[in-house]
Amino acid sequence: MGRKPTRKDDHGAAQALSPPPSPQREIRRAKAEVSFEDQSLLGPLFGQFDANLVQIENRLGVFISARGDVAHIEGPEDSVARARDVLKAMYDRLATGQDMDAGAIESLISMSNEPTLEGIVKGDAEHPPVMIRTRRKTIVPRSAGQIPYMRQLARDDIIFALGPAGTGKTYLAVAQAVSQLITGSVQRLILSRPAVEAGEKLGFLPGDMKDKVDPYLRPLYDALFDCMPPEQVERRIDSGEIEIAPIAFMRGRTLADSFIILDEAQNTTREQMKMFLTRFGQNSRMVVCGDPKQVDIPGGDRMSGLADAVEKLEGVEGIAVSRFTSADVVRHPIVGRIVEAYEGTSE
Repeated sequence: MGRKPTRKDDHGAAQALSPPPSPQREIRRAKAEVSFEDQSLLGPLFGQFDANLVQIENRLGVFISARGDVAHIEGPEDSVARARDVLKAMYDRLATGQDMDAGAIESLISMSNEPTLEGIVKGDAEHPPVMIRTRRKTIVPRSAGQIPYMRQLARDDIIFALGPAGTGKTYLAVAQAVSQLITGSVQRLILSRPAVEAGEKLGFLPGDMKDKVDPYLRPLYDALFDCMPPEQVERRIDSGEIEIAPIAFMRGRTLADSFIILDEAQNTTREQMKMFLTRFGQNSRMVVCGDPKQVDIPGGDRMSGLADAVEKLEGVEGIAVSRFTSADVVRHPIVGRIVEAYEGTSE
């Protein structure tokens, strides 16, 4: 278990440190209990040496003691309520067979400010739980911004996902594409990216065109391998069910019965973006991912096809836009703080 910070009094005895009260209002203290029915889940719920409970304690400023199948929480009223919701959400996820690691706990803590956290995990009569099932894992939202995005991925024809790196834009799109390929609702998965970034040229790289562009497409391969066994990925690539290619290869095609993803879309020109969007065919879904603040092509923002397309198409029937912020970063917490610092200095 974690322990409250202590200090020594004038006689050398340890005393528990309490946070100073707010000058505006008195901090209301509270206690809560959470009981868990399935005792076999208590080990992964609490973590080795109660590490998961310590993580919640440190992040929310509460004290948690576990006795048997009951967790007792004490601390500021708001923080106790959030800690209770996080523990319930962790238990619900474990009960559905999902893994629980430090990253997942951090995401639940971040989402615990949302009033619908319990509904997100359990679902309700109107909305089933938000999740994507693939061969290797079941994926659930790990930030508040991912919730509407995952619903759009399952519903809308064309989705623009805008925001900084680490928010899950491309990963969730690949996961949804893999899920639909496995169930047969689409026949092909097409992943594309601009092959030239930050003004770099490919000619000096060794090998044929595939060898030259593969390093630029590596993040798409990584997402695929995380959602599907590697041998299946290779087999489906060989059969043409999965295609990974630079955007230039899309010209002149009509992509029917396909799930199409364009990554790093901020580095397309207006002409490339128009060409790509008009490849859309019957029974297809298209996701366009990018960070409007990371444009690397010559001419910068004014030449980016992503900003131009969103400006022209937002509000058109069948087209959805999701915007992520640094609060949605689901990598290490420090990544969110880095994004926040850069965004603050760029304004």
